[in-house]
Amino acid sequence: MAEHQESRKKITFTIDGVAYTSRDDDQEAAAMLRLAGLAASEYDLAKVKRNGEYKTYKDTHVVDIEDGDEFVTVRQTAPVA
Repeated sequence: MAEHQESRKKITFTIDGVAYTSRDDDQEAAAMLRLAGLAASEYDLAKVKRNGEYKTYKDTHVVDIEDGDEFVTVRQTAPVA
């Protein structure tokens, strides 16, 4: 398995402007949120599309990641002040 992983190309993507590198080009949204240090129970992951719109993914959705992709996190609920 390690040999197979080494042969896969590294991809770089950002979550909230922070760059991450991986050889895994498909990951669950919850795993990507954990990578960014956030709780999947409190946040959703959204991909910034080329036209500037967002595509939001739920925790168990497997996200296809391409080199240079940009993601942002979206708080699910916030208390009203």
